[in-house]
Amino acid sequence: MNDGSSIKALAAILRSEIAGLAPGDRLSSSRDLIARHGVGPVTVSRAIAQLAAEGVVVTRPGSGTYVAPRRPGRADEASDTSWQAVALAGRDYDPGEADDSSEHLRDGVLTLSGGYLHESLQPTKALGAALARAARRPDAWHRAPAAGLAPLRAIFARQAGSGVGPEDVLVTGGGQGALSMLFRAIAGPGSPVLVESPTYPGALAAARAAGLRPVPVPMDEDGIRPDLLAEAFAMTGARLLYCQPTFHNPTGTVLAPERRRQVVDVARAAGAFVIEDDFARHLGHGRTVPRPLLADDRDGTVVHLTSLTKPASPSLRIGAVIARGPVMRRLRAMRRVDDFFIARPLQEAAVELLSTPAWDRHLRTLSTALRDRRATLADALARELPDWTLAGLPAGGLHLWLRLPPALTDAVVADAARAHGVSVNAGHRYFPAEPPTAHLRLGFAAAAAPSELTEAARRLATAVRTSRPD
Repeated sequence: MNDGSSIKALAAILRSEIAGLAPGDRLSSSRDLIARHGVGPVTVSRAIAQLAAEGVVVTRPGSGTYVAPRRPGRADEASDTSWQAVALAGRDYDPGEADDSSEHLRDGVLTLSGGYLHESLQPTKALGAALARAARRPDAWHRAPAAGLAPLRAIFARQAGSGVGPEDVLVTGGGQGALSMLFRAIAGPGSPVLVESPTYPGALAAARAAGLRPVPVPMDEDGIRPDLLAEAFAMTGARLLYCQPTFHNPTGTVLAPERRRQVVDVARAAGAFVIEDDFARHLGHGRTVPRPLLADDRDGTVVHLTSLTKPASPSLRIGAVIARGPVMRRLRAMRRVDDFFIARPLQEAAVELLSTPAWDRHLRTLSTALRDRRATLADALARELPDWTLAGLPAGGLHLWLRLPPALTDAVVADAARAHGVSVNAGHRYFPAEPPTAHLRLGFAAAAAPSELTEAARRLATAVRTSRPD
């Protein structure tokens, strides 16, 4: 090697030599490296400095250069994390299965899974404009109040109905994190929490992560059954019910008018809270959406949860919890421990979005698009898979809930569908206990276009035919 050899080339040679040495071994002296490789002293010193910066060697003035101790995670050695089993002993964390995600689907797979709008259904331009206006505010990067910006809290209060004020609202970072906070705030570890059966898997995961025991309460076509709910409260001593009265996930059911007050009354008699997950209020398909349970609650029984991520964008992580009494004081105290406040620029953008006519136009357009997509998928399934039973044509939401014929299992169908280029949600994960029958949840909002829904139904039928035993 002559004096013109690069520092990079010499560093590569030294790395190769170091790979055969042990930590603490001394490298050849600078004089030996100059003589052996035919380079100048500046090239040697710079190559060694580069290796030292990478953590490969350590230099000791007056002593020499030595191979550095191996760092965990180095490409040339396997990591050993077995020590963590001892450190985590007694800290069990088993949230169970959360909802399926289409996040990592390969190209060419048609999406009937997941729970968010396709980009083509999101108000992208309105979101961009809102964020740009929010960024121009002189206080956009100031610290936000712990409970949330006053204008945003006022908007959520108006949406909830009469009797709710901004002081009853706590702005949250979307719905899932708020669920985790609510479960931890209201019930202690080991406590039962009553849930509809089936229900949202993310709620089951959050409850289990908080150390709670989900207890199923059966539903019918009118929603959760108040008679069985009363029995469940009496048998378990539960002090908490989690439910989705409007456009329930996964069934799409709307709790019947006569049952809405009954559910709250049953919980109130048991001295229990009701977490009303109102995630789909803006996902109606054109019909009038019932008032939330919160609107008719005067005793602080109902804790209301809503979010903007479903009707707007997965990255608009803004939601709200509405509650009255000591439970709100507890939630605000938890906010000071968990995350202090929600990022102000995102809150400002939400205020901008919800305060413009563009938001109302988006909701009207979205309503029509979801209704049309629901019909397209339902018609295609009726044509391609006539022996599958649709639980009902939902009046809102993003999904269809189907019962499979007795000969099929949801896991087998889901695997076969994936092999044929369709992603679906297996139904067993929506049940807190053993499912009575096999189901699939099929979404119609995540596909790129309605035509994909028809093709997905065709592929699904092909997958089912090939998966049936001979």
